[in-house]
Amino acid sequence: MLLASDANWVIDEVGAALSDPGTELKILRAGLEVRPAVSLSKPDLVILDLQIGNMGGIATCLDLRLESEVGRLPYVPVLILLDREADLYLAQQAKADGWLVKPIDAFRLKMAAVKLLSGEKMSAASEAPKIVSDGAPPVEEASDSDIEVASSP
Repeated sequence: MLLASDANWVIDEVGAALSDPGTELKILRAGLEVRPAVSLSKPDLVILDLQIGNMGGIATCLDLRLESEVGRLPYVPVLILLDREADLYLAQQAKADGWLVKPIDAFRLKMAAVKLLSGEKMSAASEAPKIVSDGAPPVEEASDSDIEVASSP
């Protein structure tokens, strides 16, 4: 596997979560280094931090996809570590195979990696935030017929 991030805490957390025997995690600190590394080592999975100093995760993923589509690189599954849920749209546009919103949860990261390594892709619905009930009854939504519009004189 290959991880591209310039944040030490991301590198530490991903390394700890994926530190299984027989699993090698190569660390790159710049998005520009990813394409040559994929060409040389052909990793099973590429994990990209959304924000990498010189070339972020979205641009790096797009670069890998474009190179793969024209046959210059093999297709490699890409997992992007997003900063917020709103970034999901960008990950989908970049044709990422999977994504997780930080902070990184070791279990979710491991499950996402296993899923992508087995050839599956993540869907937006599978990563939607889970709503936990606080025990309060649900608030009824207003319908159009419940809304009164004041007419102007």
